[in-house]
Amino acid sequence: MEVNPPKQEHLLALKVMRLTKPTLFTNIPVTCEDRDLPGDLFNQLMKDDPSTVNGAETLMLGEMLTLPQNFGNIFLGETFSSYISVHNDSNQIVKDILVKADLQTSSQRLNLSASNATVAELKSDCCIDDVIHHEVKEIGTHILVCAVSYTTQSGEKMYFRKFFKFQVLKPLDVKTKFYNAETDKVFLEAQIQNITTSPMFMEKVSLEPSMMYNVVELNAVKQAGEEGVSTFGSRTYLQPMDTRQYLYCLKPKQEFAEKAGIIKGVTVIGKLDIVWKTNLGERGRLQTSQLQTMAPGYGDVRLSLEAIPDTVNLEEPFHITCKITNCSERTMDLVLEMCNTNSIHWCGVSGRQLGKLNPSSSLYLALTLLSSVQGLQSVSGLRLTDTFLKRTYEYDDIAQVCVVSSSIQVEG
Repeated sequence: MEVNPPKQEHLLALKVMRLTKPTLFTNIPVTCEDRDLPGDLFNQLMKDDPSTVNGAETLMLGEMLTLPQNFGNIFLGETFSSYISVHNDSNQIVKDILVKADLQTSSQRLNLSASNATVAELKSDCCIDDVIHHEVKEIGTHILVCAVSYTTQSGEKMYFRKFFKFQVLKPLDVKTKFYNAETDKVFLEAQIQNITTSPMFMEKVSLEPSMMYNVVELNAVKQAGEEGVSTFGSRTYLQPMDTRQYLYCLKPKQEFAEKAGIIKGVTVIGKLDIVWKTNLGERGRLQTSQLQTMAPGYGDVRLSLEAIPDTVNLEEPFHITCKITNCSERTMDLVLEMCNTNSIHWCGVSGRQLGKLNPSSSLYLALTLLSSVQGLQSVSGLRLTDTFLKRTYEYDDIAQVCVVSSSIQVEG
């Protein structure tokens, strides 16, 4: 919408036009069967129509391009381009012409003029042209303010402005979900919905991790000796109102994973970088703010499994490796107790001293156990006691193993 101040008699005329790429011409095919009254008339008219595709006249999409008929929609992340022309409509020579273009948003005012230099003179029927570009980073109302100042032959200084108001819309709806694994890994699911009225080609959707994490994208199926194939297929188009889920796995870097006290509370994961194309290759880009998640709380002592077999034989010993981490701010003196359950039996000495464990330090334990019951069995029964505070920490259901018979009897 254009809002202008009261008209004045000026020697110069200002014209502003938004620069957008054209669209493919569409028509409405009208056809009928040969036995109908018009016969082959409609089909022949479509064949003679220069806007239709030869051999595919019934398609709505044509071969011609249509120039924009209106201002159109502007979406967040796209580049706003505009052509500004100042024309001397008089028969006089105008001097000291200065053209300024500012973009007013809800939070700031930006100067978009390519040059702020004054043009010495402008002869009759000549013009000054400028093209401005701006990557839109805010939604809501924007006002393009174009101001022109000049001096007439008589020395009178003249000045006028024009205002062009437009709305910047939101193109995508992005939702995120976090899942904390039993290990230090964090899984991020990003749901991206196209809320525009036209399809999008998703050129890139990536996660830029923070300094504490490494990221692995889980959006492609990799085969031996071949590049990964996208789970969305070769044509990554997102239709209007369609939603797509992207999955990422984040793992703390070694220097941070070894220090238990660093990753706790609210943790910065990183930010999503989304690039898409619409229409005839018009590019848009969005970056989310820094994504945050709440790191799981492990209490004073954390026990995690570093190695455990998936399947074990019935009544045969198997080995696991545990990692014990002191998450408190004090030194602990730990004692390990192993309590048998109905199906799991620990092998070794229970009640042994593990020694002192400093804050943010870890130790590894290799333990042996066996199962007396087949099926999916839960590993339970570990107890850690801090002799300083006389406090006991219980760890049950820390993992599951599949127990199978070591021999298979075949009936003859």
